[in-house]
Amino acid sequence: MREVSEVPYTKKKKKIKKCRLCEMKLDYVDYKDVKLLRDFLTDKAKIIPKRLTGTCSKHQRMIKIAIKRARQMGLLPYLRY
Repeated sequence: MREVSEVPYTKKKKKIKKCRLCEMKLDYVDYKDVKLLRDFLTDKAKIIPKRLTGTCSKHQRMIKIAIKRARQMGLLPYLRY
């Protein structure tokens, strides 16, 4: 018989993502700040979820509202092909 090596499985520790906007101490996300808002969009102009970006709930809601306002004003695209 073959010997079975007893190597315990190790769990990978998840890297804790900190909210970038909390670190910048922003209390309001402006819809005119297109450079910041583009960081939270995919290449097809979809909003990236907070579990991927690491933003807190409060700032994710502000980002969502700011992106929608910027799209309405024509500063950001609805779709990118």
